[in-house]
Amino acid sequence: MNQVPIMSEVFAAGEQIDFLFWVGCAGNFDARAQKITRAFCKILDHVNAKYAILGDEEKCTGDPARRAGNEFLFQMLAIQNIESLNSYQIKNIVCTCPHCFNTLKNEYPGLGGIYHVLHYSEFLDELIKTGKLKVNTHIESQKVAYHDSCYLGRVNDVYEAPRNVLESLNTEIAEMTRSRKLGMCCGAGGAQMFKEEEKGSIRVNEERVTQLLDTGATKIIANCPFCITMLQDGVKAKDKQDEVTVYDISEWIIQQNIF
Repeated sequence: MNQVPIMSEVFAAGEQIDFLFWVGCAGNFDARAQKITRAFCKILDHVNAKYAILGDEEKCTGDPARRAGNEFLFQMLAIQNIESLNSYQIKNIVCTCPHCFNTLKNEYPGLGGIYHVLHYSEFLDELIKTGKLKVNTHIESQKVAYHDSCYLGRVNDVYEAPRNVLESLNTEIAEMTRSRKLGMCCGAGGAQMFKEEEKGSIRVNEERVTQLLDTGATKIIANCPFCITMLQDGVKAKDKQDEVTVYDISEWIIQQNIF
């Protein structure tokens, strides 16, 4: 993989980019999510994309703070990010995290941060449709269970782009009863990654994994680093880790040996 370009260095060199890749806290610091970041960058390198990341200048979007009710912290982080983005005259942003995607797209405009923001599933769908990312359609069809993340699906109504990407890879999507608008949270959006479980007979992520396994698929695909972690934990809780693998969309593209 090539060295990931840093925006400050690109700007200092007087070079232009087409979009900024917003890595996000998970993609920067979580070991599992870092693999997703690397997989997406590998695809970007493959299509010779002109992009950069903020690097140390990227702060948390403030999404967790706002959801927890700390509006002051959210605005402080958001304003710092907006100042960085505007200083480089950023127009287009691509995110691998649906939480970052939602905040940058829908909440930053109210503070003066107006950008064209895409989730990476939309970006990949566009690359494939325009022929910039050529995929191998002569591969054996595989059945997968697909999990709609809440902040991409129910919050932003993006359902087809990730499915389009999977179907372009000759992947058969085993749809669950609870998909699209009826999709069930993995628990991360309710902060179940960070605190004790609330009252109930079963953990949310285990219930969601049960639904995914009921499809009969041994491969689970998701589009959010937090969902990936929750679903993997759910698979382990059911002692199915030797039979079932959880992939991110970018990882699935590479897994299919497209390049």
